[in-house]
Amino acid sequence: MTSRLLSSAIVLSATFAATSAQAFCGFYVAKADTDLFNQSSKVAMVRDGDRTVITMANDYQGEPEEFAMVIPVPQVITRDQVHVSDPALLAHLDAYTAPRLVEYFDGDPCSPVMYDEVVVTGSRKIRSAPPAPMIERAKSLGVTIEDEFTVGEYDILILSAEESEGLQTWLNEEGYKVPPKARRTLRSYIKQDMKFFVAKVNLEKRAENGSEMLRPIAVAFETPKFMLPIRLGTVNAKGDQDLFVYALTRGGQVETTNYRTQKIPSGQELPVHVKDEFGDVYRDMFTTVADKEGGHGVFMEYAWDMSWCDPCAADPLSDDQLQELGVFWLNEVQQKPGRPMPRGRSKSAARDVFITRLHVRYDAESFPEDLRFKTTGNRDNFQGRYVLRHAFDGEMSCPAAAEYKEQVNKRRETEVKTLAKLTGRSRAEIRSKVEDTVGFYSADDMEPDTKWWNQIWKDD
Repeated sequence: MTSRLLSSAIVLSATFAATSAQAFCGFYVAKADTDLFNQSSKVAMVRDGDRTVITMANDYQGEPEEFAMVIPVPQVITRDQVHVSDPALLAHLDAYTAPRLVEYFDGDPCSPVMYDEVVVTGSRKIRSAPPAPMIERAKSLGVTIEDEFTVGEYDILILSAEESEGLQTWLNEEGYKVPPKARRTLRSYIKQDMKFFVAKVNLEKRAENGSEMLRPIAVAFETPKFMLPIRLGTVNAKGDQDLFVYALTRGGQVETTNYRTQKIPSGQELPVHVKDEFGDVYRDMFTTVADKEGGHGVFMEYAWDMSWCDPCAADPLSDDQLQELGVFWLNEVQQKPGRPMPRGRSKSAARDVFITRLHVRYDAESFPEDLRFKTTGNRDNFQGRYVLRHAFDGEMSCPAAAEYKEQVNKRRETEVKTLAKLTGRSRAEIRSKVEDTVGFYSADDMEPDTKWWNQIWKDD
């Protein structure tokens, strides 16, 4: 039996602060979601006060009977605190917060017009008690089986341990092949008095449920600790890991306290051919940003009041979807009388929920500590957003046309330099693609399309 050791337990808090938002106009045309990154994990985190709900998406690929997961948690978890969720929820959350591409279209320089804004918008059953030999063997190794139950297609054990060697021995004997080098990490969690949430796939229940994929596991608990254990996730990982954290709080951006959190570049204008390869472009862009930090780091890709978005990369999550993710305070919040609904928000839209998307690229050496978080009280909206600006391609017959074409050429040269800087790609390669797609205006193109005498008597 092989195991997949995932890192997931989290605590966040939130405070209120004034918000200021800048509206963006344009058409949303593409997004860069988590599918671009290999060996990536997704964790949704809901936090208010000490109350925490985490939903963990399993990125395991292989036979279901070989799946196993060990998660450090701050307390003994009971059956009622565990839920199997819908995979579509995290996919929706990912699409909603993904870095996005928008496009604008220039108007006729000979007939200036104002831009119009367009916004695109399981049953649970308790298992019988563990067999006595299992309990006795665990006890002899200093391991206590605090609880055992089945939720959806998962058999779950809640363990506590006196020392790491006994825990590791017991897990290995029970089919959880824990790598030998995990012992030191397990020992540190035991010293913190953390418990261990252990899950395996129940093939019989999986067949009954008819699920073709392993669904996310959600866990609710209370703890004052603001942290996410990630070190077990590096024990048997091959190379860098990408972790996407979606933190939902009642106010403000979320950042890490023991690692620097920085925003990804945003707002740049890129060549229009990027529309057909935005996924590859963003992956190169993120790698370039991470490489400047030694190949690893914590990067904010999105932070926004979930009551609206502009533009929306996906439909806003409904209250029912947010409650499924664990947003437990929705029923406490009412729309204030006389207060207008924010633009882009429907009556059923999310209320009093601020989301932060953090993209963490890490390995065991670069991230020797678990992630610790704080809410900053900053409610400024931010999104990884990149702009395509299409030049006017109709007939232009006025003196302003020549100046406009010259500006377009300069703009396209700037876009080439910007894309090269963001992605590490060569300017020559990018410029060649620009020439193959939209091209540059020649000197003849920029000659005014009027006779000289038309400039004398302009009022005629």
